[in-house]
Amino acid sequence: MQTVFERNIPSTGLVDRSLAATVLQPFWLDDAPGHARYPALSKPFERYDLIVVGGGYTGLWSAVLAKQRDPGIRVALVEGQTIGWAASGRNGGFVEASLTHGAENGLSRWPDEMEILDRLGLENLDGIEKTVDSLGLDCDFERTGSLAVAVEPYQADELTGAALRPDQVYFDQHAIRSEVGSPTYLAGVWSKNTAALVHPAKLASELARAASELGVEIYENSKVLGVAQDRRGGPLSVRTERVTVHADRVILATNGFPSLLKRYRYHTVPVYDYALMTEPLTESQLAAIGWSNRQGISDMSNQFHYYRLSKDNRILWGGYDAVYHFGGRIRPRYEDRDATYRRLAGHFFTTFPQLEDVGFTHRWAGVIDTSTRFCAFFGSAYGDRVGYAAGFTGLGVAATRFAAEVMLDRFAGAQTVRTELDMVKSIPAPFPPEPLASAGIQATRWSLDRADHRGGRRNLLLKALDSVGLGFDS
Repeated sequence: MQTVFERNIPSTGLVDRSLAATVLQPFWLDDAPGHARYPALSKPFERYDLIVVGGGYTGLWSAVLAKQRDPGIRVALVEGQTIGWAASGRNGGFVEASLTHGAENGLSRWPDEMEILDRLGLENLDGIEKTVDSLGLDCDFERTGSLAVAVEPYQADELTGAALRPDQVYFDQHAIRSEVGSPTYLAGVWSKNTAALVHPAKLASELARAASELGVEIYENSKVLGVAQDRRGGPLSVRTERVTVHADRVILATNGFPSLLKRYRYHTVPVYDYALMTEPLTESQLAAIGWSNRQGISDMSNQFHYYRLSKDNRILWGGYDAVYHFGGRIRPRYEDRDATYRRLAGHFFTTFPQLEDVGFTHRWAGVIDTSTRFCAFFGSAYGDRVGYAAGFTGLGVAATRFAAEVMLDRFAGAQTVRTELDMVKSIPAPFPPEPLASAGIQATRWSLDRADHRGGRRNLLLKALDSVGLGFDS
């Protein structure tokens, strides 16, 4: 069975023209060139109350919240390159309330906790919005909600008669095409309160600014090579390429890069995700598709697309391909994958054929830190003096703030609603070593693609993974 993207393929010439002027650079980083730069860490043997390793969202939220909880502590944030250069400056900017990568994934793992996880996720999203307002973060925050669209009949059937929350609106085929004008849409559900949009690079830059104003010492271009304990009960040493500094507590916020704690080295794998950005749409082009409510959109396929409008009415178009390289290698050359960009461009014009005169300006890729349960997990070391969070699997824009709260709760020795969750206490199964990891990931990806071509029917591998809590439902 062909999918809608194979039944309606745009011309090769259209795809060629649309990509001809693109630059290989994340649009968000290109669009936020004026953010501050910070010095490299050069003073050895400094002593901090808390050192945060990593200048993405996890590290930035950890630093900001730590200083808000206790303004008197000395905090340093140490980044190997520049603030927000990795996943935090390359993502789609979807700020999702979900802490479990969707209700189905959460229900399959923590059915007894889903009510509280949903509540905590909404409180976390509300907390982000309040912080944006209270700290004056200039990051194009929009609480527009998210729109899930069915592009195949079986997906539309799933939405028909589904139980909806009070904040959700169901659209049949006529209504969804009136909401956003795509001939591929068969039905949709707008979740009005559980998602927002943000400019990813501006959010990272503004969180760094806020952290610095709160007294956090920020250091860039200072790669951390290791963390150790000087002596039993003594301070922790954080070793960079230039100097070693010390801390009472350390948060490791290294996302998809190999953990500095060996015990968690196999608990995440880096998966490459790809995106395109159009030029700004004209008023007539925007009118041709509607989209006046500016929701973030994703389709319901296993290999799904996500897309949204920027502040200046560009369309970010990403997803579908998720590429793992043998051994979990991360290389700059993996970011330029012509076949994927051409596929994405083709799917864009299948979705919006009325925009055939629109071109793309940017193409880029970034690494998603994927865990076997497809949402964040929390680790520790050295008598709980080192905190670690990773495995966000593409939903880290919001969930990183929740992770920061968990780690800081644990450092404080506090038993909170967050710390008592089984979702927080449990650790997912690690990925197997190579070559099993690569074989398993590729087989799973192939199976998900087959399900998309078989009316959503899952094969024996996917059913087996579902039965042991390793399944994925996007």
